Amino acid sequence: MSAERRLSRTKDIPTQIKNPDLVNRRRLQIADAAVQLFIDNGFHKTTTRQIARKAGVSIGSLYEYIASKEDVLYLVCESIYFEVERSVAKTIEKAGIGRDTLSEVIRAYFLVCHRMSDLILLIYQETRSLPPQWRKRVQENELRITGIFVEMLARLAAEGVLTDLDESAIELTAHNISVLGHMWSFRRWYLARHYRIEDYINQQTEFILGLLNKNKSEFKI
Repeated sequence: MSAERRLSRTKDIPTQIKNPDLVNRRRLQIADAAVQLFIDNGFHKTTTRQIARKAGVSIGSLYEYIASKEDVLYLVCESIYFEVERSVAKTIEKAGIGRDTLSEVIRAYFLVCHRMSDLILLIYQETRSLPPQWRKRVQENELRITGIFVEMLARLAAEGVLTDLDESAIELTAHNISVLGHMWSFRRWYLARHYRIEDYINQQTEFILGLLNKNKSEFKI
């Protein structure tokens, strides 16, 4: 994947460097270096000097590409969301048409959440440390990934694969999928002791499909 694509929404971060390709490459280098430091030490206990050393640049050079440690955290968040989005979109692109499509996409999404559990947990723990404009971008990333599931469910409903689904039901189901994938990350301390990831995927997929199979009238109050 290109650095430009992974960090395409970070152009608002101040930089002293005029070459955009170099900025993207260095920022990707900085983000990759910072990830494990943030996971191991936490955002607040990690210093920019440690990040610079891990990235193999001087502290002065680091500040040519970012203005603050919060900028680095935002770079990390952007990189994580890009990888999740890329993995899900790739599966949808390869999937055919039919009920199995939904199961395949749920599986791909849950597996990438499993693989990136530490990174997703990092976002949940440290997003509050971001300034408002970056927190808003993180929320937009969440909604963009949920939007992938909305589009997939809407397409399956339009093709008659899923029936009796209105716009509200599609949106709520998409949010359910998104949150259930994340749940493996932030409840892993318990879930991993009782379930294999395959068991978790199978049971949650059955749960989601079960909700979709219910007649809408059963949900009326």
